[in-house]
Amino acid sequence: MVFSLVALTAAVSASGIAYWLNREAVLTRTQDAALGDFRQQMQNRAAALPADPTQEELQRTAELMAGSSQGYSVLLVDERADHRTVFGAAGPGPGAFRLEDVPASLQRAVNDRQKETSANDSEYHVYWQRTKPHGNPYLVGGTRIVGGGPTGYMYKSLAQERDDLNALGWSLTIATGLALLGSALLAQGAARTVLKPVQRLGDAARRLGEGELDHRLDVSGNDELADLSHTFNKTAEALEKKVADMSAREEASRRFVADMSHELRTPLTALTAVAEVLEEEADDLDPMIAPAVKLVVSETRRLNDLVENLMEVTRFDAGTARLVLDDVDVADQVTACIDARAWLDAVELDAERGIVARLDPRRLDVILANLIGNALKHGGSPVRVSVRVDDEWLVIAVRDNGPGIPEEVLPHVFDRFYKASASRPKSEGSGLGLSIAVENAHIHGGEITAANAEGGGALFTLRLPVDVGKVIARGGANDA
Repeated sequence: MVFSLVALTAAVSASGIAYWLNREAVLTRTQDAALGDFRQQMQNRAAALPADPTQEELQRTAELMAGSSQGYSVLLVDERADHRTVFGAAGPGPGAFRLEDVPASLQRAVNDRQKETSANDSEYHVYWQRTKPHGNPYLVGGTRIVGGGPTGYMYKSLAQERDDLNALGWSLTIATGLALLGSALLAQGAARTVLKPVQRLGDAARRLGEGELDHRLDVSGNDELADLSHTFNKTAEALEKKVADMSAREEASRRFVADMSHELRTPLTALTAVAEVLEEEADDLDPMIAPAVKLVVSETRRLNDLVENLMEVTRFDAGTARLVLDDVDVADQVTACIDARAWLDAVELDAERGIVARLDPRRLDVILANLIGNALKHGGSPVRVSVRVDDEWLVIAVRDNGPGIPEEVLPHVFDRFYKASASRPKSEGSGLGLSIAVENAHIHGGEITAANAEGGGALFTLRLPVDVGKVIARGGANDA
């Protein structure tokens, strides 16, 4: 398209310039020849007339002047002392050349007597003008005899020149059309030889960006596009190998975490049993030993939670986490979560009875436990939990009574192992709770957002489909 537009502009411009140059050349040549001959005729014949010539003398002289090879009409005008005007007119055309055919502006210029100076050696000059009476082009010229004599006007038709220029215009129009046809053929050839390979290259790049890393271009020829295709294929091959290596390393890392977590469960089970026994006997132990026993019990439980969280994260990464759907009374589920962790005195619940959602109750409990526990730990009580239904969405908002979340922390609250205070890397908690909560929301086809509430405090909002089964049917969540 661009090639065709450029060709069109170039062809039209070239044709227009050629027409204008030829038009000026034709008109200037005709004009100079006619005016030069008219000037010579005025000097040779009109200047030879006697003073106060008769009408017959003017007529005969006009006929002699009009018989020149240039084919123009002649009008001779002589003004007598008694203010009478005598005319002599002759010409090749059927109609007589009259004074009314001469533009008034040209008559004034011809009769205007000039002062003789160093730059102007004559009182009168030849003046000319192009006119179009009745749509036909004419050249009108005029001058006076220096030193006294008749005023002469010439009137030449430019119809032949107009016809020649019209023929030239048609020829240039045809040439322009042929040039456009040729440019269209060239554009089609360019599209096949240049644009098509570029289009294939763009399509290959798009497919590569969509994940088809095994896509390659067919290379033919030895031009720059062939070199570019070779470069693309090498880049795609290197990218495919790089992604494969990264995927293998990622898979190895997930397998390592899963294997490590699995291997830790057996000794942790034994440690947990021993820790429970020690905890029961802590009151009867030596006061010097009791704090150490309590620390071991606490850290053993923390390590057990960490291992369970790592295994859950591994299942999410491997895509093996599944939903077990059931119809759940949301208010009862939230109450059970709070009661099981002895948070009833620290949590205010605003939930209507009878809101039933189809979801995975165990994973909803994990989400609520992490959001409410995080609010109690970092924001302080009372924590307010509200439950409502917005169209086809279940919305659970958890708001604490703390100072809120720093703006620089908000984008990272759901990152794994992220802790807001870098100075307390060994603080209670693994940094996986909120990331596990958001993964559980995603597997339902929902989301969790974090923000600062108006009036203070952090606000976490959980949005889940009221019926996850419909989302599963549309392919928006993992099936049970």
